[in-house]
This record gives sequence, structure tokens and C-alpha cells, in this order.
Amino acid sequence: MKPIWIVDDDQSIRWVLEKALSRANLPVRSFTGPREASAALEHDSPQVLVSDIRMAGGSGLELLQMAKQRHPGLPVIIMTAFSDLDSAVAAFQGGAFEYLAKPFDVDRAVELILRAVEESLREATDDERITEEPEILGQASAMQDVFRAIGRLSHSSATVLITGESGSGKELVARALHRHSPRASGPFIALNTAAIPKDLLESELFGHERGAFTGAQATRRGRFEQAESGTLFLDEIGDMPLDLQTRLLRVLSDGNYYRVGGHSPIKANVRVIAATHQNLEDRVRQGLFREDLYHRLNVIRLRLPSLRERNEDIPLLIRHFLQKSARDLGVETKRISEAALAHLTRFPFPGNVRQLENLSNWLTVMAPAQTVEIKDLPPEFQTLTPISMTGAGTSSAGGAAYAAASTTAAAASTPAGAAIGYGGVGAGPAASGVASGVNGVPAATGVAGAPADVTGAESWEPILRREVARLLRSASPDVMDQLTRRFETALINEALDFTRGRKVEAASRLGIGRNTITRKIQELGLET
Repeated sequence: MKPIWIVDDDQSIRWVLEKALSRANLPVRSFTGPREASAALEHDSPQVLVSDIRMAGGSGLELLQMAKQRHPGLPVIIMTAFSDLDSAVAAFQGGAFEYLAKPFDVDRAVELILRAVEESLREATDDERITEEPEILGQASAMQDVFRAIGRLSHSSATVLITGESGSGKELVARALHRHSPRASGPFIALNTAAIPKDLLESELFGHERGAFTGAQATRRGRFEQAESGTLFLDEIGDMPLDLQTRLLRVLSDGNYYRVGGHSPIKANVRVIAATHQNLEDRVRQGLFREDLYHRLNVIRLRLPSLRERNEDIPLLIRHFLQKSARDLGVETKRISEAALAHLTRFPFPGNVRQLENLSNWLTVMAPAQTVEIKDLPPEFQTLTPISMTGAGTSSAGGAAYAAASTTAAAASTPAGAAIGYGGVGAGPAASGVASGVNGVPAATGVAGAPADVTGAESWEPILRREVARLLRSASPDVMDQLTRRFETALINEALDFTRGRKVEAASRLGIGRNTITRKIQELGLET
């Protein structure tokens, strides 16, 4: 391993860090200032660079900039006795791994440097590099059913009704249906009917003539005209007012409509795709949605699974979103540890894919290291029971859907496994990957889609306590050391058995660095 470089004009700081890192069996090389370190960077590079900001021989921020230009993946820890906002912001904008304020706790500093070492040694996996921007991501069987349905509809212009929880990606599916349809060369126009005030929605849909109402100073084309020869996507159709439902029904029935204040019919050459997170059958029974319009829209239905039903897609999705977010911000892509991935795979995500994307954006900006661990997640994601998600960029409907255990309600309009149906009758194969739960809430599932043992975290604790009590009663020496060695031995042996002896993969599965697992194997005397 390459040495850790310490750059500081304070001899006492260099001495303390040298001794502490030597005790941790880490090689060290010290420099008295940035000029000396810059010269060394011309022909050499460290494993981790630890530098003060303000030194007699120059600026640590300039050294940071030079180091990042020559070695973009090099973790740089910035130290300073001047803990001001400008220094912190400048350090992170320059790509610093972490910001360490003086005076610092030596153990904390060594722990941070060890984490930076593991980050520098961690190998990025091939599947973290997605070369093309995919339309929709998903490997779960439930999503494969959706992809097959889009393929079947690729030569059709039939009306489609997309159902699914808020944030599950209904507009993405609508865009894919348009892109692969005979109307792909025409426009795709989207309108969220719940976001437009009732008084303006009619004009928004059908346009208006000049002078039709106060303020109508010019003729305006509506969304139907804008979507001519293409596709009109009406999101949240369940919230459309009843009087406008009548006008929409007329367009779908005879293909003609009138602008507001107009007297000449306009022929509509538009494919309509509608979407809702609501149960339209319930809305019909409550008198809030016209039954004849429901049957007009419900020619072909596509049900999108919630993220809880396709949680094996979470690793693929979060890596994609981390790449996208980093690309948008012009920064290096964050990676996520296997432990954090396994944790997030068990999280219920009431806000679905939208919530996962928002989390990825947050991690790109706020996570302190290039590799995200469980402790780097926002507090509300560190437990497997969501608190309030409405403030985290998710829809309140999505949060309520989970709290009310409405997975079964969301699927009531279509058989739970049906990805595509004709006239509301499921025609697709049953969606797999859905673990049964309690009161309608799907049970957590693991990365591979198998049910996760959410109670298993407690089952071993009574056994451990009994063993501790036994050792204490027998006056056994070094109880903590004994149990720690046994615990680490069991972890590493199980991981090596699982990966068939591949140490790098075992380390990745355990969420530790490959140097750490090698050192542990030697310390514990394990055979590999």
C-alpha cells in the first residue's frame, strides 16, 4: 500500500499523526509544506493526502486542486484550525474527502484516514458504469411484464390507462408507449389534471377563442391541438371535474371538440394515455367519476408495481440515479456500499422511485465520502420504518398509501399480478417478487427478491447475552476480546464460504475494505 502523506507546517501535528498511523500499521510520509508535497506529486502519489489549509509555504486548497487534477480519485482530507464556513465550502467544492477541524481527536482522525484508505482501495464494479441513458430501468419480473406490455402495444394507438402509486414512474411508461408507437414522430404532450385550477382546465385542454372570457385577448391552442398526430398524456385523471369528464368523453367518442367560445368543431387526431394513483372503480361508485368515461379509458390497462414489489431493482436504480445526479452537478459519482444497498433494499419507500431519486440527489450533495455507508444516509432512512415522507420530496399520497397498507387497494382495479389487461381483465402473468405481508403491506424482501428475515436481527441477541453471562460467571479473561474474535471469525468464514473463497468479493459483501479482510484473516489465523 502507498503511504499516507501528511502536509503541515506544524511539527507537533505531523509527529502525532505519524505515531498514530504507525500504530495502525499504515505507512506515512510527511511534508512541511505544500510546495514540497507538490513537487513529490510530480512523480509519485499517496494512498491518502492529509493537508492543513493555511501554511507558511502556501495554501492547502491549492495543493488540493493540484492533487485532484493529477489524481482525480485520490481522497484528500483537509485540516484547519480556522473552522470557518468559507474554508469548509472551498474544501468540499474542491473535492475534499472530508474536513477535519483542529484541535481534533487523534482516534477520530485515524478512523477517518482508515476510511479514506478503504475508499481509495475500493474497486468500482462494472455495473456502476451505464453507458447509455435507458428509458426505464428494471430487472424484476413485475417490470419485465410491463416491458412486454409496452412491446405488445408498440404497433397500437389504442387508449391506455396506467395505474400505480404516486412516484412509480407512470409518465415514463407513457413516454415509452409514445416513443415506440406509430405516432412517435408526433408530439408528446403531458398535462397533470390535478395541478390545473378547475376554471382553467377546460381552456388548457381544448383552447379558447379570442374574447371567450375576460382576459382571453388572443386565440389559444389547447393541449389536444398541441398533441395533434401525437400522444396526449393526462396524469391524475381521477381528479378531473365531472363537467370536464363529459367533454373528454365526447372527444373520445366522436373525435371532435370545440375551443372555449368556439362554434366550429375541430377533429382530434390524438392518442390519449391516462394515468391515476386512485381506484377509479371506487370513484365511479362514489359518483365522482363517470362510468362511461371509465370504460372509454379502460380499453387497455397497465399496472405499474410499487418499488416495494420490485425491490431487487433498488441497487440498479440507485446507481443509475447517483450517476445522473453526479453528471448534472459535474462532480464525481458516489458509490454505495453493499451494506447500505442491502439496508435500502429492505426500506419500504412509500414515495417509490421518485423518493429513491430524491435520496440519490441528496447523497450526491451531502454524503461525506465517495462510498456511501448506512451511517451516511439521512436519519429517516436509517430505520426500516419510514416516519414522515411528505417533506422528503415524496407525495403525501405515496406516504399515505404505505401507511394505510393500500397495496391491495392500488391493485384492486386490476388483479395484483396482471401487468396488462383488456377492458380491466388481467391478461398478463402473475407478477413475481411480491412477498406477502401483514394487513396488506408487503413484507420486506432481500436483494435477490427472497423474503428477508426482519426478525432475525433479534433472534441471536438472547443467545449472545447467555454466552456473555456464562463467560462472566466462569471468570473467563478478556471476554470482549474472545467474543469479538469469535464474531469476526464467523462473519468472515461465512462470507468466504458464500463467495467461494474470493476475498475481494467477501470484503465487498461485508462492507469492509480488501486490506481489512486480509489483515483480519491473518490476525484470526483463518485458512483461505
